[in-house]
Amino acid sequence: MSQPRVSVLMPVHNAEHTLPETLQSIQNQTYTEMEIVIVDDGSSDDSLHILEAAREQDPRLIISAQPHRGLIATLNEGLSLCRGPFVARMDADDLMHPERIEKQAALLASQADLSVASCLVETIAVPEVGEGMKIYEGWLNGLMHHDDIVREIFIESPVAHPSVMLKRHEIDQLGRYQDRGWPEDYDLWLRYHHAGKRFEKVPEVLLYWRDHPERATRTDSRYSVENFIRTKAHYLVAGPLRRCHDVLVWGAGQTGRRLSKHLIRLERSPSLFIDINPGKIGGTLRGIPISSADDLGELWPRFKRPLLLVAVASRGARGLIRKRLAELGLIEGTDYLCVA
Repeated sequence: MSQPRVSVLMPVHNAEHTLPETLQSIQNQTYTEMEIVIVDDGSSDDSLHILEAAREQDPRLIISAQPHRGLIATLNEGLSLCRGPFVARMDADDLMHPERIEKQAALLASQADLSVASCLVETIAVPEVGEGMKIYEGWLNGLMHHDDIVREIFIESPVAHPSVMLKRHEIDQLGRYQDRGWPEDYDLWLRYHHAGKRFEKVPEVLLYWRDHPERATRTDSRYSVENFIRTKAHYLVAGPLRRCHDVLVWGAGQTGRRLSKHLIRLERSPSLFIDINPGKIGGTLRGIPISSADDLGELWPRFKRPLLLVAVASRGARGLIRKRLAELGLIEGTDYLCVA
C-alpha cells in the first residue's frame, strides 16, 4: 500500500456486537488515501476473529493484537503504528458518515495553524438517548469554532474523542495519551489548549456516537465528576491562574467546594467565594469568606489581578451569571472563566 495520508486509529476490546457495522462504516469512506490501524486490547470475545476476517478482504487494515493493557496503552500502541500525517480517532461501537474522513482531512489541510479537526455528532442509543446525553450533545454541537470551544473548555470536554482528526507529529510532541488517573481525552484537549493549539469543527454530523451502559465513561472511575474537576484544577493552575494573583470562586455549593478543595491542594487557595444563597453569605467555606453576588462590583477593585472562576453547575445558571458579569464590565476569558 502507498503512503497513506490519514490513519484511522481504533482500539477494540470485546466489541463483537458492534464491530462489523463500525468497520463497514470506515471501509465505506469516500476518502481513499487512508489506512485503518486497529489494536485489539486482549478481547475475550470474537472481536479478533472479525478483524482478521476483515483484513483478508481489505489490505488497508493493520491489526495488532496485544494482552489486555487498557485504553491508554492501546491508543499509544496504535499511534506508534500510524503512518499517515493525520490521525482520525474512532471507537469500535460508533459509526462514521461516508464523507467524514474526506471532510475532516480537507479542513485540517486547509488551515496550517489548525491542530484538532472535529465535527458535529449524533448520539444513537437503544432504546433511546437519555436526557442528560441530549443536553450534552446539544452543548457539544453548539461549539463550532475555536473561540467557542476554548471559551467552554473548562466546563466539559468540548469535542467528542472519536470525532477528531489530529496531526500525528503534534500529538507525539505533546506526549501522546497519558495516564494521570483522570479522563485521557479531556487531559489531551487541555494540553492542546495549554500549548496554544487551535480547534475547529466541520459544521455537519459526521459521527454517530453510540451511548450504552457499558461505555467506559459510565463504568470507569477515571471519568467521574471528581476526576473531571481534578483535571480542570490542574490545568487552571498550570495555565490561567498563573497570570492572576487573587482567585475568586462564584459558587459555594457542591461544585465550588470540590473545585476549591483541589485548588487548595495545588496551593492556589481562593481569596473569596461569591454566592447568592442568603444562608451562606457572611459565612465561610474552608476558612474562606463568602460574599454576596450583589457586592462583587464593589469588592472587585480590592483584589490584585483577580480571576473569577464560575463554578455553578445548575442548569440555566451559567447564562444568568454571564449576563450579570457583563453588566459589571467583566470580560470572559480575561476577568472570569466558566468552569462548571
